[in-house]
Amino acid sequence: MLTKQRHQLILQRLSEQKIVKLKELVELTASSESTIRRDLTDLEGEGYLERVHGGATLVARYEEEPTFEEKRDQHVDEKVAIARKAATFIEDGMSVYLDAGTTTQAMVPFLDGKDVIVVTNSLPIADDLFDLDIKTFVIGGELKRSTQALVGYNARESMMNYRVDLAFLGINGVDLEAGYTTPDPEEALVKKTAIELAREAYILADDSKFGKRSFSRVAPLEAATLVTWSDSTSVSSIQSITKVVNAQ
Repeated sequence: MLTKQRHQLILQRLSEQKIVKLKELVELTASSESTIRRDLTDLEGEGYLERVHGGATLVARYEEEPTFEEKRDQHVDEKVAIARKAATFIEDGMSVYLDAGTTTQAMVPFLDGKDVIVVTNSLPIADDLFDLDIKTFVIGGELKRSTQALVGYNARESMMNYRVDLAFLGINGVDLEAGYTTPDPEEALVKKTAIELAREAYILADDSKFGKRSFSRVAPLEAATLVTWSDSTSVSSIQSITKVVNAQ
């Protein structure tokens, strides 16, 4: 059995039972104990599960994330300014990843007339891009109702088919020590993969995200340029670690 197939079976069983024993997974996948231990280590590193004595348990979601609709009406002016600035980095002929989120969605009108290819995990963004007749690829994965995003291990595997020039991502927390964070490990995995596959990565965040930490770490601050709208003194501290573009 291929590694991908084993991982899918392990995660499916965990979603059903919340905790599984090593012996059970050995029988389920017809694999050796050493193979399953490696699989559990890999999946733990990706934020899906936590290894416990004799097996594994599903990682809990410690923070409820606002829905797409709730976030859409927050900090609207700042989001538009950030989106407008971020779109200036996109040139004709580029391939771009747009992460699910209301600030990244606000970039779409500023792409009108540009000769670009877009990869996204967001159904609302894909719909907007379709209206502008922009060539778009939507990755696979599990559809998360609250954020209307395709997430999880299958989403990551789908993303591995692409390499993009620029990636633009939304985020829930920007913290000097914790870096960029988000509540859901499955969304964190997709964001992390996008950063790895892009030539350059940009995080879009207004200053309401500064100093906040969510459950799942996406990347250290230096992994991506921060595009923001802020008068906060936190910006100077962040600038000591990574490049910051202020849309003001």
